[in-house]
This record gives sequence, C-alpha cells and structure tokens, in this order.
Amino acid sequence: MKEKLLISACLLGIGCRYDGGRVAKVDAELLREKFELVPICPEIYGGLPTPRVPSERVGERVMMKDGTDVTESFERGREHSYQLALATGARLALLKAKSPSCGKGMIYDGSFSGKLTEGNGYTTDYFLEQGIEVYTENELGALLSR
Repeated sequence: MKEKLLISACLLGIGCRYDGGRVAKVDAELLREKFELVPICPEIYGGLPTPRVPSERVGERVMMKDGTDVTESFERGREHSYQLALATGARLALLKAKSPSCGKGMIYDGSFSGKLTEGNGYTTDYFLEQGIEVYTENELGALLSR
C-alpha cells in the first residue's frame, strides 16, 4: 500500500488559486508511482471563492488585499485539511510555496508588494504542529528521496 500524500490541488493543475489560475508545477505521474495523492485546498475548504482577492499573512491574521480579514476562513480550511489527513492517514504534505495557506519557510510579507519574509502559511504551521511533514514543490527531490 502506498503512503498517502496530501498535495495542494493547484500543483496538480486544478484552478483553485486566488486568481483561478493553474500552476501544475509537479509531475503527478511521478508522484503517483510512490504515493497515493490526496488533493487539498485549504482556502477553498475554508469557504473562499475562486477567483478571490489575494490574501497574505500578517502575523497571526490573514488579510485580503482589500483589507478584509479572512483569518476565520483560513482556520476552517486548515482544520478541514487536517481532518482529511486524519481520515486518510496522511503524514506527508506537498504544498504550494509562498502561499498564505501552504507556504513553507518563505511567504509573502503582508504588504502585497511581492516581498517575501521568513514564515509559514497558516495550514503549514498547523500541519507541522501536528507532526505532518511538509514539503513544497521546491523540495520535490527531498520528498521523493525520503
């Protein structure tokens, strides 16, 4: 039986990004050779529409560019994503770099200027607290070689 891998749905080409775009930055077939993929989108799970106004993390809050506080939506989304991890037994995640939900190590700084700062996305922080290993598409080699 293959190990379960939570994966940001946008990395699989599903148009759930804030702008409705598709990123498909990973080779899904290569990942399927080693893992059973479990697509997630914490922002959609939290009730946010696609497309939507971009959001960035500002400390413990998540704000849209128009000033709307969407922290509660991000909280709901991370909880739904974690419940899916529990239900499937997934202990690994491949999440979208720089995202306010899924980024790891570096995320946008909350100024909506494109500037990055050290930090994790809302869901990533939670997953790490719960013992789920998180990788981004920039760490695909490390994930595949583990």
